[in-house]
Parts: sequence; C-alpha cells; structure tokens
Amino acid sequence: MGAMAGKTALVTGAASGLGRATAQAFAQAGASVVLADTDEGGGVETLGLIEAAGGSAAFVRTDVSSEGSVKAAVDYAVATFGGLDFAYNNAGIEGHQSPTTDITEEEFRRVLDINLMGVFYGMKHEIPAMRARGGGVIVNTSSTAGLRGYPNLMPYVASKHAVAGMTKAAALEVATENIRVLSIHPAAIATPMVARYMAENPEAAAAFDQMHPVGRVGQPREIADVVVFLCSDGASFMTGSQIVVDGGALSTG
Repeated sequence: MGAMAGKTALVTGAASGLGRATAQAFAQAGASVVLADTDEGGGVETLGLIEAAGGSAAFVRTDVSSEGSVKAAVDYAVATFGGLDFAYNNAGIEGHQSPTTDITEEEFRRVLDINLMGVFYGMKHEIPAMRARGGGVIVNTSSTAGLRGYPNLMPYVASKHAVAGMTKAAALEVATENIRVLSIHPAAIATPMVARYMAENPEAAAAFDQMHPVGRVGQPREIADVVVFLCSDGASFMTGSQIVVDGGALSTG
C-alpha cells in the first residue's frame, strides 16, 4: 500500500474485466488512476468501487480506435493529476468467431482498429507524457494468442501477435529514457470476454478448465497484480519482455 503514491496510471478498458481489476490494484498501491473506456456506465461503476475503497480516480470516455480520443485521455491524465507514470493499454475485443474464408474485411479491420491501433495510439501519446515526467512504464495486453494460433479467431490472433511485436520495437526505442514497455499474455481469464466466448461455445466451457494445467481459468486480479508489479521498481530491469500468465497452458505443447 502506498508504494505508488504520487504516481498516475492510465488504464484503457477500465469498465470491466482486466481493466477494472488493474485499475483497482493501481489505486490500492496508491496511484491516481484515469479510467478510460467507451462504456460510461461500467467506467463510473469502477470509479465508485475505487473511491469507496479510499482510492483516487477519474473516468474519461475514450474510444481507443480514435487517435484523437486516446490523445485526449492522455492529456486528461496529465491535466488532472499532473503527469503520467504508468499506462495499461488493455482495451480489446475478441471479434466474431469464424473460419478465415468467412471473415469480412470490415470485421478484420474492426478488431485491428481496437486491439492493435488502440495500443499504437496509446504508446504514441503516452511516451511523450512519460518523457516529460522523466520516465514511466507501459504494459500492453496481448494474449497467449499473441504467441500461438487459435482456429476461427484470425483477426484476434493477428492483433495480439502484432501487439507483442510493437511492444518490442517501442521498448528498444525508449530503453535509454527510463521508460519501460512490456506485453502481458494471459490465457483464459474470468472476464466478460471469456464469458461471451463460452456462451457461444458451450461445448468449450468444460474444456477451458482442462486447457490450464492448474485446473481452472484465471481471475482478473491475478493479471492485475502482475501488471502492477511490472510497473514497480521490482521489475526495473525488465523491458521488451513478453510476460506469460497462463496457468501453464503454453507449457503443454
């Protein structure tokens, strides 16, 4: 508690799931948190949870597929809390499940606009804000799908592989500026996104537990705690890294 007092974190996709859990974890560590999401209801709910626990936060409606909207969120963080120290570029969608031959150009671009361009816009505008602060840490949400393939999810898999690559490139560019950039690669986590997938694929629901050697899906807080650690001084020699948090799933083959 208090290790991040006086610091500011920006979290995209903060209205639910990993974003909400990570925003809460940042606030519990003492940081002021800017909650960015298109879902105003969920964002305000996350804000209420943080404030009820004694934390400091503010919500700003943000569409990560729009560069102007992302820049406005970064500017809001700087104006509201005096600077930007940490960013968790997390907002994303899974897209429709379908074979490659059935995917429309519109659907492919929709997934990339949010999952890929959203992370690009984030880093583009977060890095200058962190330079002005004298340093900072950016964590980008990829996936185990950023390290292997999954059928019928080509746009999602493509976007998450790209996030891993962009993270490495950006990390090298700013390595001497006290700015670290990392990607985190969760397996199945108990979030609304995974709940939607299981609802559409009821036969896969039972298999989800079995795909993780630990025998269960992960919980949002188990990802949030890793993100906050990566932003801490305890991870000061880590940059460009791909952090896998998967209950052993990728170790099976």
